[in-house]
Amino acid sequence: MKKVLLVLTVLCGLSISAFAQSSGKWSIGLEGGFPTGDAKQAYNAVVGASIKYDHNIATNTFLTGSVGYNAFLVKSQYKSIAGSTDGAIPVKAGLKYFFGSGFYGEGQLGAAFSTESGGGTAFVYAPGIGYDFGSGVDLGVRYEAWSKDGTISQIGLRLGFSF
Repeated sequence: MKKVLLVLTVLCGLSISAFAQSSGKWSIGLEGGFPTGDAKQAYNAVVGASIKYDHNIATNTFLTGSVGYNAFLVKSQYKSIAGSTDGAIPVKAGLKYFFGSGFYGEGQLGAAFSTESGGGTAFVYAPGIGYDFGSGVDLGVRYEAWSKDGTISQIGLRLGFSF
């Protein structure tokens, strides 16, 4: 796990250096989610935070990259088995397209690295929609699924603040 975090830190540092002088924007976000499918049997909710970069590559089109932390809150009947949370670090990249008037569609792919012992890594896909209010505030909703020996999914929300 320490090696994974070291690699992620190095990659984030290189990304910051590469994009520091380019046309794009950074945002930090508060994450929340509602587990769906089989995940809603074991989890009450998802909470977390993320940092995201949007890099303009064409008119109304952005290349995105994000990293964060998500905690799946375990239902009370399973806490004696699993503890109170299951955590992961999702790392995603994708495309965002603005349709006009602040509305956008976005798709991201990536990996979620479990913070639990023996948790492993899952493939992530996350299509979504959102609205950029133009004042540094962004609100997005997405379907996000993590696939590894089954699928854990959620309807995720992100309230982002750009800088």
